[in-house]
Amino acid sequence: MTAVDPVRYSRHLALPQVGADGQRRLERSSVLVVGLGGLGSVASLYLANAGVGHLVINDFDRVDATNLPRQILFRETDVGEYKTHATAERLRAANPAPRVNVLNRRLDADELRDAVGACGLVLDCTDNFPTRLQLNAACVATRRPLVTGAAIRLEGQVAVFPNDDTAGPCYRCLYSDEDENFANCAGQGILAPVAGTIGALLATEALKLLLGLESGLRNRLWAYDALSGATRSVAIRKSPDCPVCAGPAAGAASAATDRRE
Repeated sequence: MTAVDPVRYSRHLALPQVGADGQRRLERSSVLVVGLGGLGSVASLYLANAGVGHLVINDFDRVDATNLPRQILFRETDVGEYKTHATAERLRAANPAPRVNVLNRRLDADELRDAVGACGLVLDCTDNFPTRLQLNAACVATRRPLVTGAAIRLEGQVAVFPNDDTAGPCYRCLYSDEDENFANCAGQGILAPVAGTIGALLATEALKLLLGLESGLRNRLWAYDALSGATRSVAIRKSPDCPVCAGPAAGAASAATDRRE
């Protein structure tokens, strides 16, 4: 049985919800982080420092000077560097124990599904809906938990989709093709710490799932208004017309996944 570093993880070991068994569970876990901007920078660092054993990080963008206020892993000297390369370097420096693999390209639907299926949990830290929808479809098809977040201006949100039964909703149940929120949030204004708040909550929810802890955000949307300091949480209902998780197509995808596993 793997020995747990009693000094580094002493505060985790002191928690009855974690302890040595939980820490070993984290060390055996794998997480795919898609998007290494303001959310992914914070979330990936917390996951690495918490001792998650295998991190797969995906992005295809380079660091820009406008990223620096909120994408806290990056430095002035990283401008022009690929985000995946700079992130991997920082994560390995923060904690050399986890294995960090880099996917430094835009993944097509098949590649994304393979990457999702190879990990135990997915963090959606992207800034565009086409990628979010592809990620969601891959998580539903492979029955992988999805923790997704977004931040813009002075607002943020997080949702948790365990995808552990066919009765639950998926991310696609929240939105239709005509939804006004389907705008790309890249390039929009944002108060830097708001991204950090959402990124930290993404990491917290991911760790809870990996540890087998119950989450009050299971199949719920948590919304944060930084201007007022108010938060609210609403249940997400499964849409009977969802093209991803409802109907014959969803059942066929789940059956195919069952056969592969």
